Amino acid sequence: MSEKDEKNVQKAVDGIQQRLTEYAHAFNYEMISADAVHAAKVRIIDTLGVLVGGFFCDGSFKSRNVAADMPHEDGATVMGTRMKTAPDMAAFVNATTARYIEMTDTYHWPDAAGGHPSDMITSILAVAEITHASGRDYIAAVVLGYEVYLRISNEFPNLDFDHTMFCCLGTAIASARLLGLTKDQLSHCISMAVVPNCMLRQARTGHQTMWRAAASGQAGRAGVFAALLAQAGMEGPHLPFEGKAGWCDHVARRRFTLDTFGGGDTPFKILDTRLKFRASSGHTMAPVLAAEQIAPVADIAKVERILVEVNQKAMDISGVGEQNFNPTSRESADHSVPFLVAATLKDGKVAARSFNDSGLAHPGVRALMKKTEVAVDDEFTRAHESMPVVNCSRVTVFLSGGERLVGESNSAKSKSAKGDVDAQVVAKFRELAEDYLGSRRVSAILERLWKLEDMHDVATIPPDFVLD
Repeated sequence: MSEKDEKNVQKAVDGIQQRLTEYAHAFNYEMISADAVHAAKVRIIDTLGVLVGGFFCDGSFKSRNVAADMPHEDGATVMGTRMKTAPDMAAFVNATTARYIEMTDTYHWPDAAGGHPSDMITSILAVAEITHASGRDYIAAVVLGYEVYLRISNEFPNLDFDHTMFCCLGTAIASARLLGLTKDQLSHCISMAVVPNCMLRQARTGHQTMWRAAASGQAGRAGVFAALLAQAGMEGPHLPFEGKAGWCDHVARRRFTLDTFGGGDTPFKILDTRLKFRASSGHTMAPVLAAEQIAPVADIAKVERILVEVNQKAMDISGVGEQNFNPTSRESADHSVPFLVAATLKDGKVAARSFNDSGLAHPGVRALMKKTEVAVDDEFTRAHESMPVVNCSRVTVFLSGGERLVGESNSAKSKSAKGDVDAQVVAKFRELAEDYLGSRRVSAILERLWKLEDMHDVATIPPDFVLD
């Protein structure tokens, strides 16, 4: 590299960018704790199962149609098919598909933006496939992506912008490591992920559309594209975080430093995410679990009133507004406390059929929603804002004749938060995938993925998921 080029590289780097570059460039599988390796495998299995579950959703189908017009014989696989496309396009389709049914992991931390870091997993796989990465390299890339995503999320109180921005940055850095970028290239990759990709939270405000899932796909695509551009020698903007028109002042709206990353005595952040075993948003999970305690109601005609008590954040996001009391799409319904509680009380659980056209418009569900009141419990709010975070809810059903049915959920005690997580993930994977892949094939896939660290080439994973 010429002296002029060296000076240009130095100008491009600010403190946060440099910190991310140094950490990512030094990152390797050997520095990851055994529990973090296992957590990564669990989340990879979980996300691939959810991808199968979302394969036939409308937005996933439309995404694949676009990819079909962009074939690339040496590219990455559109999961569920034999089709290959450019790796950034594969990242878009696969991340959109995996995000669609609202069953990927979730993250909540006091004063953090939160989000769904498993949105990165299939995008990172697209790059791991084209580089023929080993299972260990893929695991390391996933843990690194989570670490970047979640450390940035913890520093980000501004909810005008969307958490998929962290997905973009985490995917970019993980992809850069798989591509073997130099420090200078990695630095430019980070800048090209940050500056062009400030995503607005309008994607999940009011009545939601297909784009809610596609926002994760777009973030994955942009992250992979930034890494590919850096590999080709493209330079990113100078001072992406700390410049006078940079990310800190205009997106985060605060200055910060990244003092802590996982490794050594510091646990990796992937351990702080929660898996979901219901098709509902993280803020609605507690009300759904509470409703399950008393569901199904034997005669919904006898229901006079339903009171759902939640924390303040769940109320703000999922308990108020016309979109939550009259959801017209799956994307709105799986974020609606009134809808999800009503569907659970009627059927005993939230199922795939809950979100089809007849499920969304079911007269019984709609009648229960009209009788539903959502209220804030201050104790639940304090528990949700504490450490460790506890997500609580109470559902009280008032029946004609004076009888009451009461269901309560506390994530600190709930089986879906504790217990045999591996067994729950396997059961979830089978429930989502066996109808399409068959029991024997699913068993073979699970056996391979539980031994992912011994896999020589993760490019052998996508063919296992072809839906004939």
